[in-house]
Amino acid sequence: MKRLLFGALFLSTALLLTACPQNPPPPPPPPPSTCVPTPQGLVSQSLLHEPQGLGDFSAPHVPGELLILPGGITPQGLANRVKGVRLVEGIPGGFVRVRVAPGEERGKAEALLRAGARWVQPNYLYDPLYVPNDPLYPASMLDASRLQPYYRAIHLEAAWDRLGTLPCTPIVAVLDTAFNLDHPDVQGNFLSGRNLTPDGLGPNDLSPSPPPQGYAYTDQDNPDHGQGVAGLVAAVADNNRGIPGVGLNRVKVLPLKVFYWVEGSYSSTSDVLASALRYAADQGAAVANLSLGSPTPLDGVVQQALDYALFKGTLPVAASGNDGRDGLRYPAAYPGVLAVGSAKLDGTRSDFSNYSTQPTDLVLAAAGNRNPLEILWSLALGRNYPYYQTLGEYDYRWVGTSFAAPQASALAALYVAKHYARYGRGPSPDQIRLCLTQTAANGGNYDPQTGYGLLRADRAMTDTTYCFP
Repeated sequence: MKRLLFGALFLSTALLLTACPQNPPPPPPPPPSTCVPTPQGLVSQSLLHEPQGLGDFSAPHVPGELLILPGGITPQGLANRVKGVRLVEGIPGGFVRVRVAPGEERGKAEALLRAGARWVQPNYLYDPLYVPNDPLYPASMLDASRLQPYYRAIHLEAAWDRLGTLPCTPIVAVLDTAFNLDHPDVQGNFLSGRNLTPDGLGPNDLSPSPPPQGYAYTDQDNPDHGQGVAGLVAAVADNNRGIPGVGLNRVKVLPLKVFYWVEGSYSSTSDVLASALRYAADQGAAVANLSLGSPTPLDGVVQQALDYALFKGTLPVAASGNDGRDGLRYPAAYPGVLAVGSAKLDGTRSDFSNYSTQPTDLVLAAAGNRNPLEILWSLALGRNYPYYQTLGEYDYRWVGTSFAAPQASALAALYVAKHYARYGRGPSPDQIRLCLTQTAANGGNYDPQTGYGLLRADRAMTDTTYCFP
């Protein structure tokens, strides 16, 4: 993540008018409304994905927990038929979370399936997708105003020049580790957000979850990750401090905390992630940024939540993964998700970035290299907690596909607002994916290593073939 890294004073002057009376100046325009997402076009929610069978029990998961889609039998009826199964809670989408003895997950899942359940899976673990990158020199030696070369790599400044007046403000939901809404470089650009985890802090507390006894935060459990991701989307621009987010004050972040301490690590889980995706869609987010991943392709709970988001008009954007191998992490590999890998400044794939030899909706954003001259600044939490010492207000060592995804998310949101300005409505998630993939550096051609290539923000604001036909 490694660490990574308007307000104005208005003066009124009274003018003495000795000529004919004049009409008073018009009132200032109201603030832009939220851009309402355009649904994908499904006929009804009944067409959402409903998995059948068993999940992948080899992937990392919470010991002693199962997620069940009951099918034609009540959850209590299922529990009565299989000894050692205890109901815990219902999950949006018709799923139920149950507890069983740790180590018996697969056996109990098979028994539940025989008892009439439609689908049974573990409660999978999801991790932030960053690459630890050791500090090579102190931040005080660096000038953040000069060290955002990645923005230039995706031609972002040219895109900003083409924004014009936008009629509404799109929301990007960032599902991540923790957030500080009092950070001086987020004021006005971050919404109040929500804590979707069961960490006991309450729904409005977005701070890092307290670790259980015997555990402590390490570099691998870095809660600054969420603030860094969100900062690339919507850090305040033109305020003479820090960095500007890709959204250039035209995009709002909805911060959703989905990470908490699970089995000794700071992770997210299938049930929490699915609830957050549905919450983001219900709040009118145009984009949901997912800088996280799991190796399993069989998370029916999350896949149904992704379908729900698409149904509501929310585009999921996910990091491709940092294993440097063929095959995307999930949820980046799910149909309908815009997958984002990491590129060096020259547009070639970062060595750690996952790729796909099978054509998929994969683009790249310049977001990381181990070369100390190719670094990426963003925000850190900017305040200390009794159990975690922050990196500060900013950090410059953010590397990984986690920090490629928010660039694509913010660009997608700017395209939504620009589309509103042109047509009076927003594009569907399919239209957003088409615009960003077909205007990327590879000219609409798919390459196994780089997908559709490095994002071209300037083209996404002007293209009349795929973006503004």
